[in-house]
Amino acid sequence: MSHSSVEEKASSAVITDWRPEDPAFWQQKGHRIASRNLWISVPCLLLAFCVWMLFSAVAVNLNKVGFRFTTDQLFMLTALPALSGALLRVPYAFMVPVFGGRRWTAFSTGIMIVPCVWLGFAVQDPSTPFSTFVIISLLCGFAGANFASSMANISFFFPKQKQGGALGINGGLGNMGVSVMQLVAPLVVSLSVFAFFGSSGAAQPDGSMLYLENAAWIWVPLLVIFTLAAWFGMNDLAASKASLSEQLPVLKRGHLWIMSLLYLATFGSFIGFSAGFAMLAKTQFPDVQILHYAFFGPFIGALARSTGGAISDRLGGTRVTLVNFVVMAIFCALLFLTLPTHGEGGNFLAFFAVFMVLFLTAGLGSASTFQMISLIFRKITMERVKAQGGTEERAMREAATDTAAALGFISAIGAIGGFFIPKAFGASLDLTGSPAGAMKVFLVFYIACVVITWAVYGRKTKK
Repeated sequence: MSHSSVEEKASSAVITDWRPEDPAFWQQKGHRIASRNLWISVPCLLLAFCVWMLFSAVAVNLNKVGFRFTTDQLFMLTALPALSGALLRVPYAFMVPVFGGRRWTAFSTGIMIVPCVWLGFAVQDPSTPFSTFVIISLLCGFAGANFASSMANISFFFPKQKQGGALGINGGLGNMGVSVMQLVAPLVVSLSVFAFFGSSGAAQPDGSMLYLENAAWIWVPLLVIFTLAAWFGMNDLAASKASLSEQLPVLKRGHLWIMSLLYLATFGSFIGFSAGFAMLAKTQFPDVQILHYAFFGPFIGALARSTGGAISDRLGGTRVTLVNFVVMAIFCALLFLTLPTHGEGGNFLAFFAVFMVLFLTAGLGSASTFQMISLIFRKITMERVKAQGGTEERAMREAATDTAAALGFISAIGAIGGFFIPKAFGASLDLTGSPAGAMKVFLVFYIACVVITWAVYGRKTKK
């Protein structure tokens, strides 16, 4: 096949005429194309969350297959993917307008195969050094960056009154990957699925076998399928093309930094609790088989996020966010009553229930803050362009670019919570033998968010 015909074939996936705000265009073909891109984007993002949070299920089992890592080292491995994922979200946020949504989704889904394959081999050799696991966990973080580009991409496809719902579905069902992974990983590690690749398993004291490599390898066939689906089924929008220099001015806006803080408190809590909950529960209630229940929290949070966008479109993002932070602060305070003191007492059921509410509110808040971001940045940009005497069309285009860049960048800051929360739990346990110190910090932060949301957005507007 000649180079030019390859070019032509690829360019047919590029849509040059895209007007989602035009009702006739949206009705005739826009909504069908947008839906197809959304429903290929969702499983790609779901798999990204599976890979991103792999270590939350793998770290708990490493010492059972012959490794000798300390609790702090294991917390470190669950926290590192969130660190690299958060940092990489910044460049990823700006990639869709540079390369196109279809190309970037296919590339970013395909490269996740690397850490999965490598981790499967590493866990089978107990002489694998800690430093190798550090590198693999940082590579798993690439998967966490996909969220920024995925959300930016989907925001270009939908008209403004449907953005909250579409971003809620993409983000919420994508977040479901955390829960799917924590449900699937404990099941597949007990089965000899990949024996033909020489996977032998590790014998356990109770006579069973543990095939820890399966937790990583099970995702590889799915990653291959959806990389191909993205390449052949998605579209690049010519209208979303923008250079880095056109996207960067968004960093100068004050609202970007305020919303980053609020998103850190919601999504950061979701991803941080997802990463650290299993390890934390294991340290506080060693008798409970936590991996049987760990998936519930992320599942509830992801469902809340899926519906939270639509709820915010109806009730107003600011109102939902404000109520949400109040509930988060109350339940964070209640958590202290459920913890054992000096290894005595404590109530696992109460501990679990309080955490489920925290997962629920973290998911809801992730959606409502994202809906606020879409509205705020669209409004600021439209007003600025019109004040400069720009056309309606130019205002629309710049608003879409600014919103996508803001969504991506803010999601990067939020993801840092995935590093900070497990690290805080690990450090607090190390210093005092209890996670209470870390929880006090989170409580103060949630109360501060109530005040900020009300002061900046709540008083001026009821929306």
